[in-house]
Amino acid sequence: MHVITPEELAKIIPNASNRVELFWQPLTAAMDEFEIDNPARQAAFLAQVAHESGGFRYVRELASGAAYEGRADLGNTESGDGVRYRGRGLIQITGRANYRDCSAALGVDFIASPELLESPEMACRSAAWFWKTHGLNELADKGDFKLITKRINGGYNGYQDRLAYYERAQRVLG
Repeated sequence: MHVITPEELAKIIPNASNRVELFWQPLTAAMDEFEIDNPARQAAFLAQVAHESGGFRYVRELASGAAYEGRADLGNTESGDGVRYRGRGLIQITGRANYRDCSAALGVDFIASPELLESPEMACRSAAWFWKTHGLNELADKGDFKLITKRINGGYNGYQDRLAYYERAQRVLG
């Protein structure tokens, strides 16, 4: 596995500035844990987390989460679930059902303490867990960046920004 250096990460996500040091170690550990272990996977993953987090600025969705209230498809069946389980982490884990699944996979109770997903370690691990469990390593191996975007975003919101990060990551990682 190519271990990404802080310098490479700063080149890939130039708007991250001082946040590179905060996220570099937990990010590389999470990538190793979830087999994001070759340049194709790493470039696609870093591009997506860079966009989703605004260059590591956001580990909690800016919107209140009220729009997710009552969304049974997200497992939001109790009053307040939409706000309580709004997007968190570098790839915005959203909804009670996803928090439950992420809790089981990572061995941390995000249902009781959703804010734990905002720590650098859990923000990175949850993103890498989501990536692997949604078959994104295999899509990255095939170079299907557009389908990766759809699986993460549900559409193509911010696609050009994601693509710019992806192309930069490919250049930096070779």
